[in-house]
Amino acid sequence: MRRWLPALALAGVTTMLLAGCGPARGADGDLTDDWPALAAPRPFTPATDTCLPRVTPIVQASTYETVDCARSHLAEAIHVGAFPGPAQTGARPEAGSPALRAARAECDQRAREVLGGDWHTARLTLSVSLPTAPAWAGGARWFRCDLSETGSIDNTRPVNRAGSLRGALIGDTPLTHRCFDPKLIGDNLNYMAPVLCTEPHRAEFVGVYSERDRTWAEFTRSADEAHRRCMALIAAYAAVPNNSDLPYRAGSIYYPPSQREWDEGDRGVRCFLWSDDRKLTRSMRGAGPEGLPAI
Repeated sequence: MRRWLPALALAGVTTMLLAGCGPARGADGDLTDDWPALAAPRPFTPATDTCLPRVTPIVQASTYETVDCARSHLAEAIHVGAFPGPAQTGARPEAGSPALRAARAECDQRAREVLGGDWHTARLTLSVSLPTAPAWAGGARWFRCDLSETGSIDNTRPVNRAGSLRGALIGDTPLTHRCFDPKLIGDNLNYMAPVLCTEPHRAEFVGVYSERDRTWAEFTRSADEAHRRCMALIAAYAAVPNNSDLPYRAGSIYYPPSQREWDEGDRGVRCFLWSDDRKLTRSMRGAGPEGLPAI
């Protein structure tokens, strides 16, 4: 008798399964009309206020990765915005387009808020990242603003750092441009070696001016105008008259944005005081005519 128990038990299960095939009391037998509709798929959008192991102008969902800002990273995503107006229906914005320039202006403003100052005054670079072409065709309309620390005024490639850049330009910070001992090859500037302002040096960062809106080619043909704009900053920084004696007190060095940055809308030109005739051993901020005499 024992050997029949498994078969009887199995038969009972079969009966229960067959009984479950009939419609439940109150059901209409239609398995589709009572299910909620599936939500439409949404395009991938990267996160803001996070750090990134790499810097790329195009962000792919398949390779997207973030890291803890306390760990080593190359960039920090500080803002994710959306393209408005015509860019919503047109092709993905390219360098030189009004839409990308507006996006960079939004990134620039957000960077100043996050840092507590103008990123042009420090070893920092700002980049704008966009969706892939297929993602744009699929409806993605975001742009991401990324800040990175750089190696020097001459080497603007991002370097690894640990820690967020939030508030990085508030107070005294090693990121800020200060004094330099320029290295020349003949009459040409090779690179700017950063030094303490109490050490012998020939150059000092004095500020940034915003160049007027024109093409890159037009700007590169206007070196004299750029020097005049920088000399005005030098006079204000050193507290000396901006008159005919100024060229006998100091010269100027300027660093414009790269052509790519220019085409995206960056117009910040960095200006430096240049002392050709003598080495300086102090900052020229507020030095006055006696501290920066005409020679």
